[in-house]
Amino acid sequence: MMRIPVYIAIFSLLLLTPRVLSAADGQRRTWNFDHDKTGEIAPGFVGEVGTWRVVEAGQGKVLAQSAKNSDPTFNVTLIRDTNSKDVDISVDVQAIAGELDRGGGIVWRAKDAKNYYLARYNPLEDNYRLYHVVDGKRTLLQNADLPHSDRAFTLRIAMTGDHIECYYNGKKYLDFHDATITKPGMIGLWSKADAQSQFDNLILIGK
Repeated sequence: MMRIPVYIAIFSLLLLTPRVLSAADGQRRTWNFDHDKTGEIAPGFVGEVGTWRVVEAGQGKVLAQSAKNSDPTFNVTLIRDTNSKDVDISVDVQAIAGELDRGGGIVWRAKDAKNYYLARYNPLEDNYRLYHVVDGKRTLLQNADLPHSDRAFTLRIAMTGDHIECYYNGKKYLDFHDATITKPGMIGLWSKADAQSQFDNLILIGK
């Protein structure tokens, strides 16, 4: 039987292994909440607006936003010890309920709860949108209409310099250049008004 040289086998394996996240090979961090205490916000997270708690869901734990706030309240939790400019972030989201709004998203380059970039999916509106929020005012940068789905979904955003790419379940829908927020900042999670959502498997590669 022919034996494949070790270096060729390793090189082939690298080619076949997908690189889900890169962010120019920055530091990788993950949060899955399975070892966090239920009924409390996850360690390192700060609930700026809304009610953020770790809850049991299916076979594991998730971080849930459960407040039923009025429109247009932005529910935001930030991870205080994150400070990145170029990022590659992904998270799994399950929309649980919401009559005014539903779903949720990722924030990054956040100075605080009123200044950040945002990518979010809303299954009530069937759209995936990219915004920047400055002094609490949200400005739409780009929109993509998506078919309605009540299933859990995965969002991923990648930003290098002023270039932003946003993915939904592995497919890129948004591609935009914006230089409104140029400084490094925190990452976090987001929902709007009464959108009750669960978040899991948060991954950050950033620098």
